[in-house]
Amino acid sequence: MRRRSRRSLPSLRALHPLRAPRPRKRFGQHFLEAGWVAKVIRAIDPKPDETFIEIGPGRGALTRPLAARAKAVVAYEIDRELAAGLEAARPPNVSVVTGDFLDAALPTRDSRCSTLDSVRVAGNLPYNVGSPMLFKLVDWYRGGLPIVDATLMLQREVADRLSAAPGTREYGVLTVLVGRYASVERLLILPPGAFRPAPNVQSAVVRLRFRAPDARADDEDLLERIVKAAFTRRRKTIANALAAFSSARLSAADALSGAGIDPVRRPETLTLSDWVTLANVYASS
Repeated sequence: MRRRSRRSLPSLRALHPLRAPRPRKRFGQHFLEAGWVAKVIRAIDPKPDETFIEIGPGRGALTRPLAARAKAVVAYEIDRELAAGLEAARPPNVSVVTGDFLDAALPTRDSRCSTLDSVRVAGNLPYNVGSPMLFKLVDWYRGGLPIVDATLMLQREVADRLSAAPGTREYGVLTVLVGRYASVERLLILPPGAFRPAPNVQSAVVRLRFRAPDARADDEDLLERIVKAAFTRRRKTIANALAAFSSARLSAADALSGAGIDPVRRPETLTLSDWVTLANVYASS
Protein backbone atom coordinates (compact mmCIF):
# COMPACT_ATOMS: atom_id res chain seq x y z
CA MET A 1 0.00 0.00 0.00
CA ARG A 2 1.33 3.42 -0.91
CA ARG A 3 2.24 5.42 2.17
CA ARG A 4 0.31 8.64 2.47
CA SER A 5 2.47 11.77 2.54
CA ARG A 6 2.21 13.99 5.59
CA ARG A 7 1.75 16.97 3.30
CA SER A 8 -1.35 15.47 1.64
CA LEU A 9 -3.33 14.62 4.74
CA PRO A 10 -7.04 15.46 4.52
CA SER A 11 -8.26 18.58 6.22
CA LEU A 12 -10.94 18.49 8.87
CA ARG A 13 -13.37 19.84 6.29
CA ALA A 14 -12.51 16.95 3.99
CA LEU A 15 -13.21 14.51 6.81
CA HIS A 16 -16.51 16.26 7.55
CA PRO A 17 -17.66 17.49 4.12
CA LEU A 18 -21.06 18.69 5.36
CA ARG A 19 -19.68 20.94 8.06
CA ALA A 20 -16.50 21.85 9.86
CA PRO A 21 -16.71 22.10 13.65
CA ARG A 22 -18.14 25.49 14.58
CA PRO A 23 -16.36 27.85 16.99
CA ARG A 24 -17.54 27.56 20.58
CA LYS A 25 -17.77 30.78 22.53
CA ARG A 26 -17.22 29.10 25.88
CA PHE A 27 -13.78 27.99 24.72
CA GLY A 28 -12.94 31.44 23.32
CA GLN A 29 -12.33 29.96 19.86
CA HIS A 30 -11.19 32.18 16.99
CA PHE A 31 -9.71 30.13 14.16
CA LEU A 32 -6.79 31.48 12.17
CA GLU A 33 -7.61 32.14 8.53
CA ALA A 34 -5.65 30.24 5.88
CA GLY A 35 -4.12 33.41 4.45
CA TRP A 36 -2.30 34.09 7.72
CA VAL A 37 -1.03 30.59 8.43
CA ALA A 38 2.10 30.92 6.30
CA LYS A 39 3.03 34.21 8.00
CA VAL A 40 2.69 32.68 11.45
CA ILE A 41 4.65 29.57 10.45
CA ARG A 42 7.45 31.78 9.11
CA ALA A 43 7.48 33.60 12.44
CA ILE A 44 7.70 30.29 14.34
CA ASP A 45 10.39 28.97 11.96
CA PRO A 46 10.21 25.26 12.92
CA LYS A 47 13.21 23.00 12.25
CA PRO A 48 13.32 19.23 11.45
CA ASP A 49 14.94 18.26 14.76
CA GLU A 50 12.54 20.18 17.03
CA THR A 51 9.72 18.99 19.27
CA PHE A 52 6.73 21.30 19.65
CA ILE A 53 3.96 21.62 22.19
CA GLU A 54 0.97 23.24 20.51
CA ILE A 55 -1.71 24.89 22.63
CA GLY A 56 -5.19 25.14 21.15
CA PRO A 57 -4.68 23.57 17.71
CA GLY A 58 -8.36 23.98 16.87
CA ARG A 59 -8.96 22.72 13.34
CA GLY A 60 -5.26 22.05 12.81
CA ALA A 61 -4.35 25.11 10.73
CA LEU A 62 -0.90 25.29 12.33
CA THR A 63 -0.65 21.65 13.36
CA ARG A 64 -0.22 20.28 9.84
CA PRO A 65 2.49 22.69 8.65
CA LEU A 66 4.28 22.34 11.99
CA ALA A 67 4.21 18.55 11.67
CA ALA A 68 5.54 18.77 8.11
CA ARG A 69 8.56 20.75 9.28
CA ALA A 70 9.27 19.58 12.84
CA LYS A 71 10.26 16.29 14.44
CA ALA A 72 7.17 15.96 16.63
CA VAL A 73 4.11 17.92 17.77
CA VAL A 74 2.12 17.34 20.96
CA ALA A 75 -1.18 19.21 20.56
CA TYR A 76 -3.41 20.07 23.55
CA GLU A 77 -7.06 20.60 22.60
CA ILE A 78 -9.91 21.15 25.07
CA ASP A 79 -12.73 20.74 22.52
CA ARG A 80 -13.48 17.03 22.21
CA GLU A 81 -15.00 17.34 18.73
CA LEU A 82 -11.99 19.20 17.39
CA ALA A 83 -9.61 16.81 19.14
CA ALA A 84 -11.37 13.86 17.52
CA GLY A 85 -11.03 15.47 14.10
CA LEU A 86 -7.35 16.12 14.67
CA GLU A 87 -6.82 12.56 15.86
CA ALA A 88 -8.50 11.17 12.75
CA ALA A 89 -6.35 13.25 10.39
CA ARG A 90 -3.11 13.49 12.32
CA PRO A 91 0.30 12.81 10.79
CA PRO A 92 2.29 10.05 12.52
CA ASN A 93 4.51 12.57 14.34
CA VAL A 94 1.56 14.31 16.01
CA SER A 95 0.06 13.33 19.38
CA VAL A 96 -3.29 14.81 20.39
CA VAL A 97 -4.01 15.38 24.08
CA THR A 98 -7.69 15.96 24.74
CA GLY A 99 -8.33 18.18 27.73
CA ASP A 100 -7.73 21.56 29.29
CA PHE A 101 -4.11 22.66 28.94
CA LEU A 102 -4.39 24.39 32.31
CA ASP A 103 -5.02 20.99 33.93
CA ALA A 104 -2.22 19.20 32.08
CA ALA A 105 0.58 17.57 34.06
CA LEU A 106 4.19 18.54 33.50
CA PRO A 107 5.40 16.52 30.48
CA THR A 108 8.13 13.97 31.15
CA ARG A 109 10.21 11.59 29.07
CA ASP A 110 7.70 8.88 29.93
CA SER A 111 4.79 10.93 28.57
CA ARG A 112 3.94 11.84 24.98
CA CYS A 113 6.96 14.13 24.84
CA SER A 114 9.48 11.36 24.26
CA THR A 115 12.35 13.70 23.37
CA LEU A 116 12.79 16.39 25.97
CA ASP A 117 16.29 17.75 25.46
CA SER A 118 14.53 20.90 24.29
CA VAL A 119 10.94 21.89 23.59
CA ARG A 120 9.40 24.73 21.64
CA VAL A 121 5.84 25.94 22.14
CA ALA A 122 3.37 27.38 19.65
CA GLY A 123 -0.28 28.21 19.93
CA ASN A 124 -3.32 30.40 19.55
CA LEU A 125 -4.24 31.26 23.13
CA PRO A 126 -7.91 31.89 23.96
CA TYR A 127 -8.34 35.48 25.09
CA ASN A 128 -10.19 34.53 28.26
CA VAL A 129 -7.39 32.34 29.64
CA GLY A 130 -4.29 33.74 27.93
CA SER A 131 -2.62 34.97 31.11
CA PRO A 132 -3.14 31.72 33.09
CA MET A 133 -1.64 29.79 30.18
CA LEU A 134 1.43 32.02 30.20
CA PHE A 135 1.85 31.42 33.93
CA LYS A 136 1.47 27.69 33.26
CA LEU A 137 4.36 27.76 30.81
CA VAL A 138 6.50 29.57 33.39
CA ASP A 139 5.57 26.92 35.98
CA TRP A 140 6.57 24.15 33.56
CA TYR A 141 9.90 25.86 32.85
CA ARG A 142 10.52 26.26 36.58
CA GLY A 143 9.54 22.61 37.00
CA GLY A 144 12.31 21.48 34.66
CA LEU A 145 10.72 21.36 31.20
CA PRO A 146 13.45 22.65 28.84
CA ILE A 147 11.34 25.19 26.95
CA VAL A 148 13.47 27.11 24.48
CA ASP A 149 10.80 29.52 23.36
CA ALA A 150 7.08 30.00 22.87
CA THR A 151 5.59 31.68 19.80
CA LEU A 152 2.03 32.59 20.68
CA MET A 153 -0.97 34.41 19.27
CA LEU A 154 -2.77 36.35 21.95
CA GLN A 155 -4.76 39.49 22.56
CA ARG A 156 -2.73 42.60 21.77
CA GLU A 157 -3.51 43.99 25.22
CA VAL A 158 -1.83 40.95 26.79
CA ALA A 159 1.17 41.41 24.48
CA ASP A 160 1.40 45.03 25.65
CA ARG A 161 1.44 43.88 29.27
CA LEU A 162 4.13 41.29 28.58
CA SER A 163 6.49 43.84 27.04
CA ALA A 164 5.61 46.83 29.25
CA ALA A 165 8.29 48.97 30.83
CA PRO A 166 8.27 49.98 34.50
CA GLY A 167 6.26 53.12 35.11
CA THR A 168 3.63 52.40 32.45
CA ARG A 169 0.03 51.47 33.13
CA GLU A 170 0.44 48.13 31.33
CA TYR A 171 3.27 47.06 33.66
CA GLY A 172 2.03 44.60 36.26
CA VAL A 173 1.95 41.05 37.59
CA LEU A 174 2.17 39.44 34.14
CA THR A 175 5.15 41.62 33.16
CA VAL A 176 7.09 40.80 36.31
CA LEU A 177 6.37 37.09 36.76
CA VAL A 178 6.75 36.14 33.09
CA GLY A 179 9.60 38.60 32.56
CA ARG A 180 11.58 36.85 35.29
CA TYR A 181 11.96 33.82 33.04
CA ALA A 182 11.51 35.03 29.47
CA SER A 183 12.37 37.91 27.21
CA VAL A 184 9.54 39.10 24.97
CA GLU A 185 9.68 39.91 21.27
CA ARG A 186 6.66 41.07 19.29
CA LEU A 187 6.64 39.53 15.81
CA LEU A 188 3.31 40.34 14.15
CA ILE A 189 0.12 42.33 14.64
CA LEU A 190 -2.98 40.44 13.49
CA PRO A 191 -6.16 42.33 12.57
CA PRO A 192 -9.56 40.94 13.60
CA GLY A 193 -10.03 39.68 10.03
CA ALA A 194 -7.16 37.22 10.51
CA PHE A 195 -9.58 35.02 12.45
CA ARG A 196 -13.03 33.50 12.09
CA PRO A 197 -15.11 34.54 13.85
CA ALA A 198 -13.40 37.91 13.94
CA PRO A 199 -12.71 39.09 17.51
CA ASN A 200 -13.46 42.64 18.57
CA VAL A 201 -9.80 43.39 19.27
CA GLN A 202 -6.45 43.16 17.55
CA SER A 203 -4.13 40.25 18.23
CA ALA A 204 -0.37 39.89 18.29
CA VAL A 205 2.18 37.16 17.74
CA VAL A 206 4.91 37.25 20.37
CA ARG A 207 7.92 35.11 21.07
CA LEU A 208 8.97 34.35 24.62
CA ARG A 209 12.60 33.22 24.88
CA PHE A 210 12.99 31.34 28.14
CA ARG A 211 16.12 31.68 30.22
CA ALA A 212 17.28 31.58 33.82
CA PRO A 213 16.45 34.69 35.86
CA ASP A 214 19.06 37.44 35.94
CA ALA A 215 18.85 37.72 39.73
CA ARG A 216 18.36 34.87 42.17
CA ALA A 217 15.33 34.92 44.45
CA ASP A 218 15.73 33.06 47.73
CA ASP A 219 12.07 32.05 47.62
CA GLU A 220 10.33 32.22 44.24
CA ASP A 221 6.89 31.47 45.68
CA LEU A 222 7.31 34.30 48.19
CA LEU A 223 8.31 36.65 45.38
CA GLU A 224 5.16 35.71 43.48
CA ARG A 225 2.94 36.35 46.50
CA ILE A 226 4.50 39.75 47.16
CA VAL A 227 4.11 40.89 43.55
CA LYS A 228 0.49 39.77 43.35
CA ALA A 229 -0.37 41.37 46.70
CA ALA A 230 1.25 44.70 45.83
CA PHE A 231 -0.43 45.01 42.45
CA THR A 232 -3.88 44.57 43.98
CA ARG A 233 -3.28 48.17 45.12
CA ARG A 234 -1.18 49.41 42.25
CA ARG A 235 -2.39 53.03 42.59
CA LYS A 236 -1.21 53.18 46.19
CA THR A 237 2.34 53.81 47.32
CA ILE A 238 4.37 50.64 47.62
CA ALA A 239 4.28 51.02 51.40
CA ASN A 240 0.48 51.07 51.42
CA ALA A 241 0.22 48.45 48.70
CA LEU A 242 2.22 45.99 50.78
CA ALA A 243 -0.43 46.21 53.47
CA ALA A 244 -2.09 43.44 51.44
CA PHE A 245 0.93 41.29 52.20
CA SER A 246 1.23 40.34 55.85
CA SER A 247 4.48 39.30 57.49
CA ALA A 248 4.55 38.66 61.21
CA ARG A 249 8.31 39.26 61.38
CA LEU A 250 8.80 42.31 59.18
CA SER A 251 6.79 45.46 58.52
CA ALA A 252 6.43 46.92 55.04
CA ALA A 253 8.44 49.96 56.13
CA ASP A 254 11.34 47.85 57.39
CA ALA A 255 11.29 45.61 54.31
CA LEU A 256 11.39 48.60 51.96
CA SER A 257 14.16 50.20 53.98
CA GLY A 258 16.18 46.98 53.85
CA ALA A 259 15.69 46.80 50.08
CA GLY A 260 16.61 50.46 49.57
CA ILE A 261 13.26 51.25 47.99
CA ASP A 262 11.56 54.60 48.53
CA PRO A 263 8.22 53.82 50.27
CA VAL A 264 6.36 56.52 48.31
CA ARG A 265 7.03 54.84 44.95
CA ARG A 266 4.16 53.01 43.30
CA PRO A 267 4.31 49.25 42.56
CA GLU A 268 4.38 49.84 38.80
CA THR A 269 7.70 51.71 39.08
CA LEU A 270 9.64 48.83 40.63
CA THR A 271 11.97 46.98 38.29
CA LEU A 272 12.41 43.21 38.20
CA SER A 273 15.57 43.65 40.23
CA ASP A 274 13.69 45.73 42.83
CA TRP A 275 11.09 43.00 43.30
CA VAL A 276 13.76 40.34 43.78
CA THR A 277 15.66 42.47 46.29
CA LEU A 278 12.45 43.15 48.23
CA ALA A 279 11.45 39.49 48.27
CA ASN A 280 14.91 38.48 49.49
CA VAL A 281 14.64 40.94 52.38
CA TYR A 282 11.35 39.34 53.39
CA ALA A 283 12.81 35.86 52.95
CA SER A 284 15.75 36.61 55.23
CA SER A 285 13.64 38.06 58.05
